[in-house]
Amino acid sequence: MALRSPAVDSPALVRAALEGRRTSLGEVTFQIFLLITLLAALLVLAVLLVDVAAGALPVFAERGWDFIASPLSLDPDSAGVRTAVLGSLGLTAVVVVVSFPIGIGAAIYLAEYAPDNRFTRFVDTNIRNLAGVPSIVYGLLALGLFVPLVAAVGLGGPPGVDGRNLIAGGLALAVLVLPIVIITSSEALRAVPAELRQAGYAVGATQWEVIRHHVLPAAAPGILTGTVLTLARAFGETAPLLLVGVTTGYFQAAAGAGVMERITGSYTALPVTVLSWSRQPGGGFQEHLAPAAIVVLLAVLLGANAAAIVLRNRYDKRW
Repeated sequence: MALRSPAVDSPALVRAALEGRRTSLGEVTFQIFLLITLLAALLVLAVLLVDVAAGALPVFAERGWDFIASPLSLDPDSAGVRTAVLGSLGLTAVVVVVSFPIGIGAAIYLAEYAPDNRFTRFVDTNIRNLAGVPSIVYGLLALGLFVPLVAAVGLGGPPGVDGRNLIAGGLALAVLVLPIVIITSSEALRAVPAELRQAGYAVGATQWEVIRHHVLPAAAPGILTGTVLTLARAFGETAPLLLVGVTTGYFQAAAGAGVMERITGSYTALPVTVLSWSRQPGGGFQEHLAPAAIVVLLAVLLGANAAAIVLRNRYDKRW
């Protein structure tokens, strides 16, 4: 009868070896340096948040919801962010309609259909490089391409706007976040185990049926998280809009203007309103209104992040 050798707990041995080794002075110094940088970053963030909250508190204490529901105005006592919030929501809607279908479709092709060759790797490398291009470059692209295109198709708006409207601004933001949507969606698709695909093929399903009924639902948490976070990125962008005719000062839409008149006319956005108010001296714009608008912007971005977490957890429970 052969004697069975006792089982060896390899993870326990490795853990004991790691815990019992000596810690070098350089390793401890590096860990302390990392901790100091983390605490310094958190301290700066805390100081900024406290400063913004202190400036915004008088506005919300005195006006409350009226600050959010009121339109832009030259009077600091009645100025609000409703017009800016609606403009940002309109830009976000254009981003959703344009970038999400194209980005997710491109990700499905690159992750599921495209062969692994030089051309595919070249395309993938360029998409990742485009994700790091400064946002002002996309504003220049929109100024030279989307503004004339919008005007050429008859959506240029009234005289003086000439294509520098919400549609062109939304297209600029859509192109800005498109590489990020493609990257996050393709990584989520590639993270789906290959065994799931093979099980679908084993029962006779076609490639599209496997992708539609198995791969996409399994990758949905990662795709939704990435797309919602890129949407928050687009909501907070300012630089591309400055080149596509966003209004940095006070304006008021014509009374009785329809939906198309508002879409093709002058527009503004919440980050641009923050920039405009922070540059206006006196009157409480710099001291109180700009911090209050920052608080509204942060609340929207935190809400988008919370939505991403809820959607991810919901689909994680289903799969």
